[in-house]
Amino acid sequence: MIRRSLLVLLLSLIPLSAFAQPMAPGYREGVDFVTLKAPQPPYAPGKIEVAEVFSYACIHCFTFQPMVNKWKTTMAKDVRWEYVPAAFGGPFDQFAKAYFAAQILGVQEKTHDAVFKGIFTDKLVKQGTPEEVADLYARFGVDRAKFLATMAGNDVKARMAKARDFAMRSGVESTPTLIVNGKYRVLGRTETGYDGMLKTAEFLVQKERELAAKAAKKK
Repeated sequence: MIRRSLLVLLLSLIPLSAFAQPMAPGYREGVDFVTLKAPQPPYAPGKIEVAEVFSYACIHCFTFQPMVNKWKTTMAKDVRWEYVPAAFGGPFDQFAKAYFAAQILGVQEKTHDAVFKGIFTDKLVKQGTPEEVADLYARFGVDRAKFLATMAGNDVKARMAKARDFAMRSGVESTPTLIVNGKYRVLGRTETGYDGMLKTAEFLVQKERELAAKAAKKK
């Protein structure tokens, strides 16, 4: 897990998965997850939402992404995944704007993994300026000028505010962080690694599923 810091520090941290060990039986409040005091509305109501607060500036998110891709293929039909870019300031903000600009332009899904690769494998971004980020997306066939204009637009500003509010109210201090259905924050643990985070998310999804079934029976 990473703490808010400069981009140069983010690139040097050791991935959490390097220390991953098998998860102990059971999922404990305060150890594996916390229940939020004030539940957050999901981005798209109707399914059980697993939201990942992430950043393209985060090497741990880059390491986590292949596991996320695999996990998403196993999701039940009543579950949806939502990416929420972290707006912690500095390079975080520029990459968050880029995510939303790509979303608005309809290229987010096809460029998501490629952006991570461009940053951490191909080393195409040095400072994380808007111009550098736009250059990166241009490599994927996105109009550079249009992308820069979209990043600076009001639609992106509104989405940034929503993402920042979501992370703040959810108590997010590091990336990647998982928020399940706006009610639970998964706690990253060195001894259980990223696999433990996803297993905890599965447990919380089932918990929400059972709560919904009980509520339906009472009606």
